[in-house]
Amino acid sequence: MVPGGCMVLTIPRRCVEDPSTEGECAFFTILVQTLLDMVSQGLLEKDDLYSFNMPVYIPCQQEVESIINHEGSFKLKKIVSFAVCWDANKASDELPFDKNRSGKLVADSFRAFMEPLLVSHFGKFINCDVLFIIVDPNRKQNWKQYQNEKLE
Repeated sequence: MVPGGCMVLTIPRRCVEDPSTEGECAFFTILVQTLLDMVSQGLLEKDDLYSFNMPVYIPCQQEVESIINHEGSFKLKKIVSFAVCWDANKASDELPFDKNRSGKLVADSFRAFMEPLLVSHFGKFINCDVLFIIVDPNRKQNWKQYQNEKLE
């Protein structure tokens, strides 16, 4: 860092101020349910799951601005917010919506950043190929409901 320099931060954020809004963390809910299903099917040990702790808090834009301004080490010149689409094909009008393809794309996107955390904790006791095959059908049911709520 240098005096007068600039910094760019890219962080996930909630779309709404209310932190109890469930939709913002819908995929984590689906992952937890899938891990619980794997325990009930004997694919994962209950004690291993219960010792997995990954606290997640996603702030809203106003919180980020307030913290930066209150802390005082940095001067906020510009803040830009943008939505990231989990399903890269959703933005294309050329392709019709395919829930199976969309489910796989979303599960693969989530897998890209979750797999290292899961393997680090569960080691050889978790089969991420199985986990993300199971996640996909769960996602289809819950994600469609979440997407509909966001459109209303």
